[in-house]
Amino acid sequence: MAIQIILLDLDGTLLNSQKQISPANYAALERAAAAGVHVVPSTGRFYDGMPQVVRSLPFVRYAITINGAQIYDVRERRVLHSAQLSWKQAEAVYDVLDTLPVIYDCFMDGWGYMDIQFYQRIDAFITDPRVNQMVKTLRHPVEDFRGYMRRQKRPVQKVQMFFRDMDRRAEAFPRLIERFPDLAVTSSITNNIELNERHANKGEALAFLCRHLGVDIRDTIAFGDGSNDRTMIEAAGVGVVMANGDAALRAAADYVTASNDEDGVARALERFGVC
Repeated sequence: MAIQIILLDLDGTLLNSQKQISPANYAALERAAAAGVHVVPSTGRFYDGMPQVVRSLPFVRYAITINGAQIYDVRERRVLHSAQLSWKQAEAVYDVLDTLPVIYDCFMDGWGYMDIQFYQRIDAFITDPRVNQMVKTLRHPVEDFRGYMRRQKRPVQKVQMFFRDMDRRAEAFPRLIERFPDLAVTSSITNNIELNERHANKGEALAFLCRHLGVDIRDTIAFGDGSNDRTMIEAAGVGVVMANGDAALRAAADYVTASNDEDGVARALERFGVC
């Protein structure tokens, strides 16, 4: 096996707690890229919502974004593949979310939208200062979100909700899976739940990218920490989970590396002889 693609979740994986790429991780990826390996960010964020430190990486050609709802060619500035919810599917999700103690938003056309009343309550639902600022920066607050989305009638790339009560979140997760069996229900941070079109997942995105590049999927390595990383961890030739990752995901990994604050990506790439 000769690794040809490195797939990297961002938050909790490649990025440390300060949302930066450590010098050791950067150097390892730079060496791999110099050897001809594709370095591919794979995130729940939309492309313009990725940190500048990632978007400015000179060796990144492709990015898997919005949990696999979009595959983006950075160099040619074009979408290679997309998998989206119809506006009617999204409406059915909003109907359910309106019965839950959450604030929620959606991604549409590569940006985030949130009802202004939810936007004004972000501080009450998102206490992590970095996540709080990210959501505020990457959401456009709109009056009458439901009416606005009905008027747009545009496909939706992702619907996301945030909980204050983690017990209610734990109750909601299986209920949402049961209510929407044709959608992908995942999570990327501690207090959120995300819904995508069922083919919008990082594993299927990896398979598409392998076909596009003519790479055997066995010659890939994927890094992650959350439930939205499971499909790519299972699909890749080597699935690596961070020590800080979800316990169930660690159990599914081929290898558990050090945490995102301990150069876990670099350590695993060295362990598997990628760089």
